[in-house]
Amino acid sequence: MPTISTFYGIIIRMYFAPGEHPPPHFHVYYNEYKASVDIRTCEIIEGGLPSRQTKLALAWAELHQEELLSDWDLIMNGKEPFKIQPLQ
Repeated sequence: MPTISTFYGIIIRMYFAPGEHPPPHFHVYYNEYKASVDIRTCEIIEGGLPSRQTKLALAWAELHQEELLSDWDLIMNGKEPFKIQPLQ
């Protein structure tokens, strides 16, 4: 599962697997926490993160929603996703 961005100790990854299950989503890791975020709604759909990291990850997702959807299309077609700029 490639890392597509990292910032403030948060790691953003997408499974590089054709046929990955909908909805379009990415995985967020922070220490022992993990969550899945729906790209279209920018909401956590599984798992959980501390409050501050949730806000940072969701703000990043909103800023990069189009790029995330493009990466989702790539992985659905068996291609590697592009890296996305971290939150600054």
